[in-house]
Amino acid sequence: MDIHVILDFWAFFIAIVLLTMTPGLDTALVIRNTTRGGWKDGITCSLGICCGLFVHATMSAIGLSVLLVSSAELFTVIKTIGAAYLIWLGIQSIRSTFKQRKQTTKVKAIKEKKESLTLSFKEGFLSNILNPKTAVFYLALLPQFINPEYNAFIQSLLMASVHFIVAMFWQGGIALLVEKAQELMSSEKMTHRIERVTGSVLILLGVNLLVSK
Repeated sequence: MDIHVILDFWAFFIAIVLLTMTPGLDTALVIRNTTRGGWKDGITCSLGICCGLFVHATMSAIGLSVLLVSSAELFTVIKTIGAAYLIWLGIQSIRSTFKQRKQTTKVKAIKEKKESLTLSFKEGFLSNILNPKTAVFYLALLPQFINPEYNAFIQSLLMASVHFIVAMFWQGGIALLVEKAQELMSSEKMTHRIERVTGSVLILLGVNLLVSK
């Protein structure tokens, strides 16, 4: 294998690891969903986030991200929608802590759990694809590692797959750690506090995205 290919891979890998480990929206969302429904919700949320990476990789490969970057109006529209969605998630998270918890039957609990997992996946997926900063990052990063001798689309998806694996391991680990922390501090009051904090963080991230240029 060409030494340049190996060096390019490791450069890309290090960049993706650093990006993934940097605390931000994805981390806050995984913590929030784990607190709400347990480690399964956290990992399902992470799965939704990581599936969104393939959308950005595809956009980058076919040039849609170029349109997003070159059109200030389109960027602003996507940014506003994404910011509004984050703020809405944060408000919902805080509101849920004030709702009175009701006991449910086992059948209803199982149904609600399935709905919770579906919701976690949707929230992760939508938060990722509605984040124009991720699209811009992929547009800036991926072309640097594309070999013009091979299919750009396939290479973009392969790099997104590497990012997928790294992010799933990292965010899955965060979900498990949050679950263990909840067990050590197993009280409804503490759970509500964590949900309120992560909800507030989501609102701040949404506002930050809204006012960013």
